[in-house]
Amino acid sequence: MAHDGVTTAPVQGDPGTLLGRMNRRGFRLLHLADAALLYGAAVAIMVVRFGVSWPSYPAGAYLMSFGVTTAVFMLGLYFAGLYEREPRLGSPALIPRIARAVLGAGGAVALLNLAATGAARELGFTTQRALPMPITNLVALMIVGSLLLAVDRRLAMRARSRREGPPRAVLLGSEADLALADAHIDEDRDEVIVVARVRDRAGLEAAVAAHDPTDVLVLSRAMLEQVHPDPITTLANRGVTVLHRVGALETMYGLQRIREVGGLPFVLLRNRWLPMSRRRFKRILDLTYTVLAAPVWLPLLALVAGHQLVAAGRPLLFRQTRVGAGGKHFAMVKFRTMRVGAEEDGRARLATVGDERIIPACRWIRARRLDELPQLLNVLRGEMSLVGPRPERPELTAGFERELPAYRQRHEVPPGLTGLAQINGRYHTDASYKLGYDLQYLANWSAVQDLEILLRTVGVLLRRDG
Repeated sequence: MAHDGVTTAPVQGDPGTLLGRMNRRGFRLLHLADAALLYGAAVAIMVVRFGVSWPSYPAGAYLMSFGVTTAVFMLGLYFAGLYEREPRLGSPALIPRIARAVLGAGGAVALLNLAATGAARELGFTTQRALPMPITNLVALMIVGSLLLAVDRRLAMRARSRREGPPRAVLLGSEADLALADAHIDEDRDEVIVVARVRDRAGLEAAVAAHDPTDVLVLSRAMLEQVHPDPITTLANRGVTVLHRVGALETMYGLQRIREVGGLPFVLLRNRWLPMSRRRFKRILDLTYTVLAAPVWLPLLALVAGHQLVAAGRPLLFRQTRVGAGGKHFAMVKFRTMRVGAEEDGRARLATVGDERIIPACRWIRARRLDELPQLLNVLRGEMSLVGPRPERPELTAGFERELPAYRQRHEVPPGLTGLAQINGRYHTDASYKLGYDLQYLANWSAVQDLEILLRTVGVLLRRDG
């Protein structure tokens, strides 16, 4: 049926099963299935190699090591985002994602075994390996486990399709792009149901309200401004995935995560870049790096505090309300480098080159960002991260969000002590340019990227002279 330029198709309702409710709370039967498969595979590999009589260690020690190995593998899969709810349309290949996670987990098991064995021998507890997991078995488990996990996920995807039915898509684009997409998607009618075809944002909102789709396919480049950042955010909150068809021009931007729907290339448009699993991993890294580096930053903090007491006097610290993760406010702390009453007029303004409010003897402290050292306390409290978009004041943030609609996306993670904008720009770098760095950081986040930014920050600060 068609009306007002919107062509519709029947809609399948949400069954609202117990499993669906559990999934929304983060529990996956996949957790139990994967753990059982990994542990069973570890035992089976041992039996294939040695039969039922295992050498060198008691069977209980082997079984314990298999349990530890399984737990490490499960953590690796979790932090790799493999338990996040994945959009069904254009799902990326499973084997490469699983293999990367399993490879990292296998390396972690080997390092854990090496460290635990070394510690046990140093303390005189034992001369044997802490985890009697033969390296050959570990390599075999990584290979066999990857295949089993891929099969497990494929079965889970089929079960989800039977439970929820095929994805229901709304097509958004020009008349020509709609016709092109129809010609391609028509061959995959068993894989996706087109519930509506619309040509503008008003039609999209009406179609979503009327037909409860699972996906929106944005077919025309000109439509991007109509969906970003809203209604992408609104759609995401409803569990609707938004994909954008890419052409030759978009591929010039170096896109790497292309999805295929009906033979057409798409990219996933996100309102959030980091799923909960990666945000938790990032938090673990923050705590680990901060604690390990304490012998360096604690003495440095004391030295800078002494300098500031002489150069700036009291109050030593300066607390200011900033906008943190999710737009929540927190009290950011830093060494005071401006004269007392620098903003006694009550008007918030960014620091500029040669700012007269800065105490001359503190300019080098500020230039090398040593005034930010007390923010490590904010990091320990979870209000900030070591790496991320820098926190801004609420008054400035409100203005930036009016001028730059995508600005609110930088609040997806806790603000950082340093970030891409800080190692590539300065205090006075325009907010729109900083936002580009911040969104690039979120889109490409990885543990390696955080470590790289931290190391580059040290180099940048050592080179700066004011």
